[in-house]
Amino acid sequence: MADAPKAVLGPLVGAVDQGTSSTRFLVFNPQTAELLCHHQVEIAQEFPKEGWVEQDPKAILQSVYECIEKTCEKLGQQSIDISNIKAIGVTNQRETTIVWDKFTGEPLYNAVVWLDLRTQSTVENLSKSISVSNNFVKNKTGLPISTYFSAVKLHWLIENVRKVQKAIEDGRAIFGTVDSWLIWCMTGGINGGVHCTDVSNASRTMLFNIHSLQWDEELCEFFGIPMTILPRIRSSSEIYGLMKSGLLEGVPISGCLGDQSAALVGQLCLQDGQAKSTYGTGCFLLCNTGQKCVNSEHGLLTTVAYQLGRQEPVYYALEGSVAIAGAVVSWIKNNLQIIQSSSEIEKLAEVAGTSYGCYFVPAFSGLYAPYWDPSARGIICGLTQFTNKFHIAFAALEAVCFQTREILDAMNSDCGIPLKHLQVDGGMTANRVLMQLQADILCIPVMKPFMPETTALGVAMAAGAAEGVSVWSLDPKDLSSVQMEKFEPQINAEESEGRYATWKKAVVKSMGWVLTQSPDGRDPSIFSSLTLGFYVVSSMVILIGARYM
Repeated sequence: MADAPKAVLGPLVGAVDQGTSSTRFLVFNPQTAELLCHHQVEIAQEFPKEGWVEQDPKAILQSVYECIEKTCEKLGQQSIDISNIKAIGVTNQRETTIVWDKFTGEPLYNAVVWLDLRTQSTVENLSKSISVSNNFVKNKTGLPISTYFSAVKLHWLIENVRKVQKAIEDGRAIFGTVDSWLIWCMTGGINGGVHCTDVSNASRTMLFNIHSLQWDEELCEFFGIPMTILPRIRSSSEIYGLMKSGLLEGVPISGCLGDQSAALVGQLCLQDGQAKSTYGTGCFLLCNTGQKCVNSEHGLLTTVAYQLGRQEPVYYALEGSVAIAGAVVSWIKNNLQIIQSSSEIEKLAEVAGTSYGCYFVPAFSGLYAPYWDPSARGIICGLTQFTNKFHIAFAALEAVCFQTREILDAMNSDCGIPLKHLQVDGGMTANRVLMQLQADILCIPVMKPFMPETTALGVAMAAGAAEGVSVWSLDPKDLSSVQMEKFEPQINAEESEGRYATWKKAVVKSMGWVLTQSPDGRDPSIFSSLTLGFYVVSSMVILIGARYM
């Protein structure tokens, strides 16, 4: 029997979306921005010690190859010819740090994930050495010194991992965030792989000067990083190299954006003042500030948004970063085990309809914007004998919304013009209870695109628009508006403000929880206090018992 004729669609663009919890490969039609096909693979995280978060770089790479292969198979089943794929973009979890041997291609340590807290003491010591009146790190990078960013993770690897030290001494080590690792491997690895990153990812390392758009010698010296191991900085939209293996061998890799920048592009927030919020493992609110750096007075980050071509201007953004959003749902599923799948939390929260005075501050990795307190830890407060798993589920979703409210308030203060609505995207936006809660707590409409894959779409646009590819026009007149679903606030502002004020009280109680080293040198663990330890254990018994209510 003859094969079915291949569908005629014109050029297509693929996008690798490598996130903290999963990897996907998606294929889009540039003429309509329609998603044609995709495949997803879950990615494991490792927690070797309290506060440490790692991933296997080779498993990340293998997940990318698997997703490409499976997506191509699905396209074949739809009679779509994979030779129509003319470009590939890469978008990635940012800040996650990898060091590998450029001669063997082997990682020298696991990827140290952006959520990792092992560098807290390093951050405290480095912060003491900087003058408050002349914080050259923040002035040059737009970032506070935090466990979040790559420089301190790389510093830790150099100081503590002998394999990394030796490889640097021997001139064999190179560093990159996940985008650099993937592009190097996909373009040949030890056989001529391209070692590069784009401006959006570089701006998250704390080694990149966002004004000169170059690696900064003073910053590298301050963090103890040899500049010879750093990748070459490129724009977000240009041909970096060609795929050297697999079903898409020979296809150019021509787009690279950190995941939050990609979502900003995919949501078409390409003008000064446009903003979006992405709900994934964490939650990230970005506001495009055009071609000017805006310094925050309210705990936000100044970051590079994108540069869509070598000759194109760099656009900047203000960013509010929340470490734990979707991750709190995973914690409820995996640690408390009161749900079997992440989607179940919506049903539990819907049954409750209220947290019944229970407030959840999921500061598992400290507090990010606007507080930047690495010593904070998660708390659940306001518990009574009436509290059950339904209320805790509701409080967890409410926590994501309160954290977004905090960074939106900070952004409104910095920008001077309050947002009239919030555009949202990311996996958590499938939860309609969450979206309604968010509108209620912000007191403004929440706008959700019907096509949710805006992160992958953004980097596909960058890849398709690259010089030498040119299958996707970024001219505003050629970009069709994003179709949105609208969630209007359904509670009065007074009730919203009251709940928000109580949440702020809970946040204060979560702060200053962890001492890096106790004054007398003993273990600073809460269980070093017998009375407090008994109280915490008793509380956890009550909490876990809620599973059976």
